[in-house]
Amino acid sequence: MRIGLLTEGGYPYVSGDARLWCDRLVHGLAQHEFDVYALSRSEHQEDEGWMPLPPNVHRVRTAPLWMAEDDEVVLGRRARRRFTEHFGELAAVLCGVPEGASGAVRSLSEDAQASEADRFANALYGLAELAREEGGLAGALRSEAAVRTLERACRAPGAHRAAREARVPDLLTVAAHLERALRPLSLDWYEGDGLGAVDLCHAASGGTAVLPGLLARHFTGVPLMVTEYGVRLRTHYLTTPDAPPAVRSLLAAFQGGLAAEAYGRAEVVTAGNTHTRRWQERCGADREKLRTVYPGMDARPFAEVGESPDCADPDMLVWVGRVEPAKDLVSLLHAFAEVRKRQPKTRLRIVGAPVGPEGEAYLGHCRALAAQLFPDEAVGPHAAGDNPVSFEEVGGPGLPAAADAYASGAVTVLSSVVEGFPVGLAEAMLCGRATVSTDVGAVVEVIGGTGLVVPPRNPRALAEACVALLRDPERRARLGAAARARALELFTVEQNIEAFHSIYLEIVSRAPVRRVVLDGAGEPLPFSVPAEAHVPVRWTAASPRLAARGGPGWAAGRPVHATTPVPAPEGAR
Repeated sequence: MRIGLLTEGGYPYVSGDARLWCDRLVHGLAQHEFDVYALSRSEHQEDEGWMPLPPNVHRVRTAPLWMAEDDEVVLGRRARRRFTEHFGELAAVLCGVPEGASGAVRSLSEDAQASEADRFANALYGLAELAREEGGLAGALRSEAAVRTLERACRAPGAHRAAREARVPDLLTVAAHLERALRPLSLDWYEGDGLGAVDLCHAASGGTAVLPGLLARHFTGVPLMVTEYGVRLRTHYLTTPDAPPAVRSLLAAFQGGLAAEAYGRAEVVTAGNTHTRRWQERCGADREKLRTVYPGMDARPFAEVGESPDCADPDMLVWVGRVEPAKDLVSLLHAFAEVRKRQPKTRLRIVGAPVGPEGEAYLGHCRALAAQLFPDEAVGPHAAGDNPVSFEEVGGPGLPAAADAYASGAVTVLSSVVEGFPVGLAEAMLCGRATVSTDVGAVVEVIGGTGLVVPPRNPRALAEACVALLRDPERRARLGAAARARALELFTVEQNIEAFHSIYLEIVSRAPVRRVVLDGAGEPLPFSVPAEAHVPVRWTAASPRLAARGGPGWAAGRPVHATTPVPAPEGAR
């Protein structure tokens, strides 16, 4: 089977989203061929290079989202009119302009009752077909005409309030975001030697990454599968709280429309947890298409710790993760102050690196707060000294690996106010550690009754739960053993790979045969090529006649004529 893996800001680059599970998936399915189509997010990401690729990755094609490449395409008058028509319809949908409203941009559909989803899809694929015919739309999407078209849609009768209040800076911001998100329309990835040649497109995330899969399905009929460990629309709401209302509204409408189109066209949509799955349903995903496939964790680095539960310091709390405001270490420090009042010997180990300048500033604030909360024990505001709170990073002195951090503490704490799938929590479970977590994201689903869960931003509840486990070693041991058993059952690489392998076979078994085998009369023979008919050597010395219509590289050649089975001798029956 030949799979087109679609990524944005991740695999095969050494940094970014979803790179680890994509790498494990490709390595785990060595019997399949992978073509990777990657959209990069920054120059720094490209400069860092790629991860080592296994032999079954046959091709990698990349395109930048951080830089607008000039395709030098100049649209003629008719093409400009088509662009204005399609882009105008897309803008009208984002602004909530009813179809056929007076003054609104003309709808592409002849049917006045077409749904909003159909209008969005018609506009999107109209732009894609125009880009394919003209060689790209990079210049058109960055043009002043695009901004004016967006402005007309915002001012049209029936547009929602946020769109009507859009100012010029808002329009420029939205136009820039749309140009960036629609760059895959201008790529040359969709011909017979590109995505048109794969058996299945697998988008490793929603958003822009899924757009090449939608276009491959539209142009060549390649089936599409979408995997999300976090819904892009939810991420948009969380990451743009300070943006102007018009920008938030219009971009949310675009992300929602793109998600609905991807969910509608995909054969299967997988979620990394039930929390994500609920968001997918809210964005229009059909429940019948949805599957939950938990992220695959490599259990081997944590095996030794998990099998030696008695090595932990009974008076040590451990927090492991990225240092950033969403992890709410401030509440954790205040909770630890309460813990110290009841358990004076307890210490807290915070293990993690800051994320960006904001993370650096947050780490400095947390260090100062720790010194302030425990003034008699701190050597100074920026020194650990005898302070019961230590700030460390994996790879530093005494912590060569994450497993060593979990091994050092009797209880692992998660204090986040925002989480998707809590990877650190799953790692602690693989180490057989009792956990105290805040009720955010997929935490309750991951824990499943094997740890204590408290409300977020509640230091008192967090402290009480930690004290309860610190004072009861038998309970800690019981919860830790149950947590390790649950993690080994649900969150390993093996279960993740097996789940995706089964889904791949299911999708391809329902898809039309993309390689033709001919019978004795020269007619196509249905169901003649199983989903895994990968034969690395020739059956005979004769040259096979195999017709490759977008099939894998190993299927190149002319159509194969089926042979009549030779009856067995009488004595062999």
